[in-house]
Amino acid sequence: MPFADLADPGRPGGDVRLFYTDDGTGDLPLLLVHGWGSDSQEWAWHLPDLAARHRVISVDVRGHGNSSVPPSGFHPRDMAADLVRLLDHLDIPQVIGVGHSMGGQIVSILAVEHPDRVKALVCVDPGYGHPPEISAAAPAQVRALRADAGAALRIDAWCYTPVTPPMIKVWHARRLLAMPPHVLAEAFAGLFTGEDQIGSRPACDDYLKRRECPVLTFRFDPALSAWDESLSTHPASTTVTWPGSGHRLHEERPREFLLVMNRWIKGVTQ
Repeated sequence: MPFADLADPGRPGGDVRLFYTDDGTGDLPLLLVHGWGSDSQEWAWHLPDLAARHRVISVDVRGHGNSSVPPSGFHPRDMAADLVRLLDHLDIPQVIGVGHSMGGQIVSILAVEHPDRVKALVCVDPGYGHPPEISAAAPAQVRALRADAGAALRIDAWCYTPVTPPMIKVWHARRLLAMPPHVLAEAFAGLFTGEDQIGSRPACDDYLKRRECPVLTFRFDPALSAWDESLSTHPASTTVTWPGSGHRLHEERPREFLLVMNRWIKGVTQ
């Protein structure tokens, strides 16, 4: 069955059951990690192509999708720790981490804290690098997420442009409405509040520079792209900018996304 029961008796709320799929073949798997309030189905647009080229592990992080909802542990760092245990469970020594939004933060934490487990990263409009006012507004948004089912939809509204296909908006809205409010609130808080947050600048700069592997970053905001370039520590790192796209650019433009990502992965793994 595509579930992994991962026990962690040393950490409160550490035990979790993760849903994952394991497709394709290859010695260096891709690990696909979705964004906040989503699940691994957001990679359904890409899995057929990727699984024809690679072994692909696509996971629902704790509290999301078909994975279990423990009482706590919804910080991106907790989710990165879960992924280490999942890789151990699957006897996978190293991966290429591919993360969207919150998933981009999770795989970056994995690369910093466990550099031997990550060969390369693909970060799709990742959930870091935002201006400081995002963190300043986050506590009020966390309170709203706990109290108001519509708060998540209001936060999600910024993800889209007038040309975003309506089915993408509906797809994600339905998932957000089904999410436990405490999971959304605690995960959002982990992204942007607390001394260890890396969602906004300048807190994230030094931390992200600790990534030793090559990083391919997709952005729709040219200013964030320029900032991402300043973080590059590996010569094979690069940033792709698609102005006019929304936050879920990999879903809006799946064929172009796959073309760019596959070419880059081939270049850094040969």
